[in-house]
Amino acid sequence: MKIIVFGGSGFLGSHVADVLSERGHDVTIFDLKPSSHLKGNQEIVIGDILDKKAVEDMVKAKDYVYNFAGIADIDIAKINPTETIRQNILGNSIILEACHKQRIKRILYASSVYVYSNSGSFYRTSKQACELLIEDYQKAYGLNFTVMRYGSLYGPRADEKNWVYCILKDALTKGKITRKGDGEEIREYIHVHDAARISADLLDERYVNEFAIISGNQTIKIKDLLVMIKEIMNNKIEIEYVPAGYEEHYEVTPYSFNPRIAKKIISNSYLDLGQGILDIIERIYKETPQCA
Repeated sequence: MKIIVFGGSGFLGSHVADVLSERGHDVTIFDLKPSSHLKGNQEIVIGDILDKKAVEDMVKAKDYVYNFAGIADIDIAKINPTETIRQNILGNSIILEACHKQRIKRILYASSVYVYSNSGSFYRTSKQACELLIEDYQKAYGLNFTVMRYGSLYGPRADEKNWVYCILKDALTKGKITRKGDGEEIREYIHVHDAARISADLLDERYVNEFAIISGNQTIKIKDLLVMIKEIMNNKIEIEYVPAGYEEHYEVTPYSFNPRIAKKIISNSYLDLGQGILDIIERIYKETPQCA
């Protein structure tokens, strides 16, 4: 099948593109920036999802569309509401319109568990708005969809916008992790490899016009995660908790808003959180000169 991945140069998008390619699909990536992870059997086009003609040209003759493009960082979205609206809502609407005009079989949209929450500020609002737009396009034009609501991701190719990556880099380079909050917050971290595999599985016809939750199988408190990291690093790092300042991230659960109910997708196998953390520490150590 011919598939285009908008935002396919990014953290999650690049991994999903790789899994799709491995499964024999013809994959094209469309992104603002080149991908440093591009495979030999993948094509990349540099462009902006706000460019209507470019988006429609890219969607032509494609079977499926994945959309990971836009602002994915809650803190960045909070201080850039107008740009968040442009990238996340307007950008997605341009992609939806192109999919409708070109009679795409289905669009698979990267949303977030924050759609359930009162936390998440403009990021949450943009994801809620996009889900409503997607439903309306299905009702009005018969454009099929799958909404993928992701939990907390970690793993290779993450950068400073990813919290797990940031704290591990701080642990290695500064010998200290600072957490905003008291550490009682609960998360279900999912390794990006597991998330990417599940995202590709959702091409199955069982998930047409469905909402899927893609989060980890291991529930953990932030403070327990930090203790795990400290032990992995032979108790040689310091952990500091400071006041959060504002409540944009949920504490125990995102569930307070009640949009369409989603099915949580459970995989038979997954990467253990401790092993995943250890792998990232080793990667950062090798890639960061001051760690050597």
